[in-house]
Amino acid sequence: MADDTTADDDTTASEGDATEPETLHGVPVTRTGGQTVLYPDRAELHDLVRRLRDDEGYNMCLDVTAVDYLSFDAPRPLPDGIVPERFEVVVILMSHAKRERIRLRVQVPEADATLPSLFDVHPGAEAMEREVFDLFGLAFEGHPDLTRILMPEDWVGHPLRKDEAVGRIPVQFKGTADAR
Repeated sequence: MADDTTADDDTTASEGDATEPETLHGVPVTRTGGQTVLYPDRAELHDLVRRLRDDEGYNMCLDVTAVDYLSFDAPRPLPDGIVPERFEVVVILMSHAKRERIRLRVQVPEADATLPSLFDVHPGAEAMEREVFDLFGLAFEGHPDLTRILMPEDWVGHPLRKDEAVGRIPVQFKGTADAR
């Protein structure tokens, strides 16, 4: 990835102007721990992942997970123009040819906790999206089977949300008449 700018990013800073932030496919870029990190908004996510697969060779989705920042008080290192939201979905893609990983950090507001599914671009993301839905309550629009994957079907709530009650869950054994 010698050139991290796109062909349509032909603006250059004139003398005396501040340097333009780095972008890839029009999305802000930072580097953390030797890894490229992109910050698309929800509307850009699906098309960006498709372009990264088709144009840049990121042909494997390694992970889709989420973070709930409800009680996180420290400043979050986000590029200028990226507004921090309660939830952040993190997608990690890999290019075998380049031997590189790229991380996407997508801000998801609590009031509209939805984002597009990546299933049609990376079918292996199906179970990972279900896990994020099950544990955080974030919905992936266009997912073929957005149902619980880890918690019982009758479970109320999403256990990894910071506003869920912390408590002990009794162990349940199937077929035991005298459950404790």
